[in-house]
Amino acid sequence: MRILVVGGAGYIGSVCAELLLNEGKAVAVFDNLSEGHRRAVDPRAEFFEGDLAEAEQIRSALASFQPEAVMHFAASALVAESMENPSKYFRNNIANGLNLLDAMVATGVKRIVFSSTCATFGPPERVPIDESFPQRPINPYGESKLAFEKILRWFDQIHGLRFVALRYFNAAGASENFGEEHRVETHLIPNVLKVALGQQPQVEIYGTDYDTPDGTCIRDYIHILDLARAHLLALNAPTSESYNLGTGGGTSVREVIEACRKITAHKIPVVEKPRRPGDPARLIAASEKIQRELGWRPEFQNIDAIIESAWKWHQKFPRGYGD
Repeated sequence: MRILVVGGAGYIGSVCAELLLNEGKAVAVFDNLSEGHRRAVDPRAEFFEGDLAEAEQIRSALASFQPEAVMHFAASALVAESMENPSKYFRNNIANGLNLLDAMVATGVKRIVFSSTCATFGPPERVPIDESFPQRPINPYGESKLAFEKILRWFDQIHGLRFVALRYFNAAGASENFGEEHRVETHLIPNVLKVALGQQPQVEIYGTDYDTPDGTCIRDYIHILDLARAHLLALNAPTSESYNLGTGGGTSVREVIEACRKITAHKIPVVEKPRRPGDPARLIAASEKIQRELGWRPEFQNIDAIIESAWKWHQKFPRGYGD
């Protein structure tokens, strides 16, 4: 099977491309390297440097590689930035995504796996969050992803473009070769590990007065390898569907920091700060639907195993991809 991984030089895309190649698939990566890294592209993959904003570039890549399916990871993905610059998010995540869909229709590619997000739901009335929950995003990032999910339904109905939308909760961890390095790092685990590496003096906790056992936010961390396996299974989904992806367990900010202290043997100083607006106390996924319908099972249920894999990668590549 031939797969074009759009955004395959980024964190999740690079690990998915690696797993596809390990499974014997033919893989090409399409990325503009604005957020991704050239060294994050598996050397076994064909590489097209291009931008979804340029419709001809993605159409040309599809026509050249002739994939049977596309995995679509390319997006702007910072919630806070989306509140300051909504135009960027609607343009990148919707308008540029339409260039991809139009090119797929033009070149006869009939299957797509879309990287969506739990941000399409907004603050939950209860947890865990299953697929039946109302989708009421509270920021342009979540709104842009929800809009694209709706567009995919119409492209399926009108053009026969079969899709699977995977709504991630908190992706974390690393494979042996590929890990998490964002130019603007907002994720908790890499920021804690930067303190252990001596690259930052402390880690900040935003909010210690939530209605949780230790007062800090609880999140559902899912290992990047479990996430990647879900994408492989989604390639063979019999119908178009949307699935939530998480472990169904929750870990608080303080618990993550304590686990990082144990694994790295560093003290990791913390500074407590006020809550950030829009941060729910708990975000936990109900993933029974994908387990039932596609046979997916998370292998990494323990936060220690997730952090250990990330720490190994950061020790191996303390400066990330070096670009």
